[in-house]
Amino acid sequence: MDRDLLSYRAHADHPIAAPLSDDSVRRLIDRTVHRADARVLDLGCGSGAWLLRTLSGRPGVRAEGVDLSATALRAADERATAAGVRDRLDLHRRDATDFPAAHAFDAVLSVGATHAFGGLLPTLAAAREHLAPGGRVLIGDGLWERGPSPEAVALLGDFTDLATTVDRVVAEGWTPVYGHVSTREELDAYEWCWTGSLASWALDHPDDPDAAEALARSAVHRGQWLRVYRDSFGFLSLVLRRTDG
Repeated sequence: MDRDLLSYRAHADHPIAAPLSDDSVRRLIDRTVHRADARVLDLGCGSGAWLLRTLSGRPGVRAEGVDLSATALRAADERATAAGVRDRLDLHRRDATDFPAAHAFDAVLSVGATHAFGGLLPTLAAAREHLAPGGRVLIGDGLWERGPSPEAVALLGDFTDLATTVDRVVAEGWTPVYGHVSTREELDAYEWCWTGSLASWALDHPDDPDAAEALARSAVHRGQWLRVYRDSFGFLSLVLRRTDG
């Protein structure tokens, strides 16, 4: 099954591709988009869920999203059109790691996309290149809430704990002005939605050539979550400003 299509189907019931509730998303956006006429950039925007929520109710804000997935960008286009904000949203299909923006942005978002840049700190370095003076970055990435097993590290990556993660960010010249550690409820809701949405699609389309693989992928993912990383993995979202302004 095409990886982008699998992700799109798995996020059907949880369009924010991160373990965050609607209230958490709203608070993070409110803390990040601090100007009524802000320009906002999402590096790794996927289907545009963050940008649509940012543009909704903020008629003076303009936004741009960058992603490699044609499937995700097509969904972002359709959703923005349906929401009546397409005229304030520019979408770019290209690698977010070398996006040549025409101007600086008041807010740069990259939540759950650090793998595309090679980790948390390289993502922040990329965001810095696009940030206007006084601007803010919203970044979201994994962490270990308790000691992971070697299996969990091999599966998800070499994260650190909360304090060490924040220390590393600060050492790179950033000051946290807000943050959120996803709750157990948010983490579990995300995983149940991911596995359940994909499995439901497979069960609803038994004659589709991808159905058997989708059902198998859902089962594998559910097993990894419950047996390998549920008790150790966490997710941190930070709103940051450059310490030097």
